[in-house]
Amino acid sequence: MTDLKIFETMESEVRGYVRSFPVVFSKAKGSILFDEQGKQYVDFFSGAGTLNYGHNNPFLKQKIIDYIAADGVLHGLDMATSAKRAFMQAVERHLLQPRGWDYVLQFTGPTGTNVVEAALKLARQVKGRSNVVSFTHGFHGVSSGSLAVTANRKFREAAGVALGNVTFLPYDGYLGPDVNTLAYFERMLTDPSSGLDKPAAVIVETVQGEGGVNVATKAWLQELAGLCKQHDMLLIIDDIQVGCGRTGNFFSFDGMGIEPDMITLSKSLSGFGLPMSLLLLKPELDVWKPGAHSGTFRGNNLAFVGATHALEHYWSDGQFVQQTQQKADRVADFLENIVQSHPEAGLSVRGRGLIQGLVCTPNGLAERITQGCFERGLVIETAGAQDEVVKVLPALTIEHEVLQQGLAILENSVTAALS
Repeated sequence: MTDLKIFETMESEVRGYVRSFPVVFSKAKGSILFDEQGKQYVDFFSGAGTLNYGHNNPFLKQKIIDYIAADGVLHGLDMATSAKRAFMQAVERHLLQPRGWDYVLQFTGPTGTNVVEAALKLARQVKGRSNVVSFTHGFHGVSSGSLAVTANRKFREAAGVALGNVTFLPYDGYLGPDVNTLAYFERMLTDPSSGLDKPAAVIVETVQGEGGVNVATKAWLQELAGLCKQHDMLLIIDDIQVGCGRTGNFFSFDGMGIEPDMITLSKSLSGFGLPMSLLLLKPELDVWKPGAHSGTFRGNNLAFVGATHALEHYWSDGQFVQQTQQKADRVADFLENIVQSHPEAGLSVRGRGLIQGLVCTPNGLAERITQGCFERGLVIETAGAQDEVVKVLPALTIEHEVLQQGLAILENSVTAALS
């Protein structure tokens, strides 16, 4: 019997994932979690997208152990360290130079919401305007600035204060597959009586992870980028969950001919689950005064070590991209087969790369499926406004046999939930 008493009595009611996965985990390796009773669980959750390279990745772990053993600097604020220099050199070598990009790096604090806050603050400074456009079903964090651009009512109602200076517009597909929602945005921008205060910036996820694995098309994203240029708005792409290879390439918008003004990264950036976030911004936007945006934990050198070696090991050529895409194709085909096997259930599939969603009717089916998965040894979560999507989010490094094992559990759980 799992003893969760201390978590129930001492931890705040705000705790969430422990309610979905009510065991005490004691060990993790690759794509397998172990509880204190020794039961194994296949991980299709990956720390909400933080563990793209799996738990305790042996290559990255050894590099981090070596750095600690050599008494490397651990906490550095924004001082210069050898670990930070190596990371910046790796970013230049593997991310910027191959794409012909020119960005400067801002280290903003440990989590995704920190980097979104910085991007929004800077965009408003640069443009001298307060309004920002975000999209339906978008999720960007839960501190006040990032929460203002987050759409989910549950999170917004917890704020306790008014959340302003943001206009929400319909995301790609929100009004159906045949409606171009950017036509509405463009009309609002060009009509001086539309009531839309001219935005300083637009913030967007190319794939809305928490929002339900909603995928924006290349054409829609390109049109959005064009609108931003035409109307003097900054384009901020939030790649916190779907960057770092989640959709196949390192950036989720690679190959789309888009060069955002700012890019937010976090979650899997460190490669090892260590707190780290990063803002990439065009040099001409770097109007900060020294120390104007600060934070005690923006210099996590262990995270720099992990991130550097993740870039060197996985992103020095195109091999990892090909391997990820092969696994993504396998997952998408498997989910489509589940849909075809249950034509009466109204299921569908959407996603890109290794973020895939099994879309269910919003009647609790997705939650019954994920609960059944956990009982059978698979950790997986729901997403979407009504928790109607089973979100498949395995590590990019997951072994073929483990992937098959997890997919089989998912299929059995779907069948059981429908019966």
